[in-house]
Amino acid sequence: MNQNMKSTILLFALFLQGFAILAQSGSANRIPSFTIKTLDGRDFQTTQFDNDGKPYVVSFWATWCRPCLKELNAIAEIYDEWKDEGFKLIAVSTDDARTRANILPMVNGRGWEYEFYHDENGDFRRAMGVNMVPHTFILNGKGEIVSQHTSFADGMEWEMYEKLLELLEKE
Repeated sequence: MNQNMKSTILLFALFLQGFAILAQSGSANRIPSFTIKTLDGRDFQTTQFDNDGKPYVVSFWATWCRPCLKELNAIAEIYDEWKDEGFKLIAVSTDDARTRANILPMVNGRGWEYEFYHDENGDFRRAMGVNMVPHTFILNGKGEIVSQHTSFADGMEWEMYEKLLELLEKE
C-alpha cells in the first residue's frame, strides 16, 4: 500500500470517528459534557446548564481581560431587563492558577448577579473552540448554540438582548 492510500484511509477513519462522536452527542451545536467548578469549589456538569426552556448566554471571560470586564459590566447595567424576560448569563472563567484567586473577589466586588463557574484546566474552553476571551455563546431554550461572537464593543449587550428576544418569540 502506498503512502497516499495510507493517508486517505487515515483521514477517512478520522472522519468516521468525528462523525461517531457528533452522533453520540446528539447534536453538534450543544454544550459538550465537562466537569467545571462552582466558585465555592464544587463540581458542576456543563450539560446541566439550563434556563427552564428560555434562551440564555454562556460567556467565557478572565479577570485580566479588559474587554471581558467591559462586556460583563455592560450586561450588568441592563441585567434587570434580561431577568424580566427570563434570560440569564452564565459566566465561565478561564483564569489559570496564577489568577484564579482573583475571581471571587472580582465577582463579589462588582456585584454581578450571573451564574459563575471556573474552567480550572481549560478542557471545557478548548472543547468549545474558545481561543480568546471574551467568547460569548447564545443558546436557545433547548440548549442549542445558535450564535457566538468574540470580543466586545459598546452596544453588543443590546444586540444580545434583541437576539434573546427573537429566540423567545420563536419558542
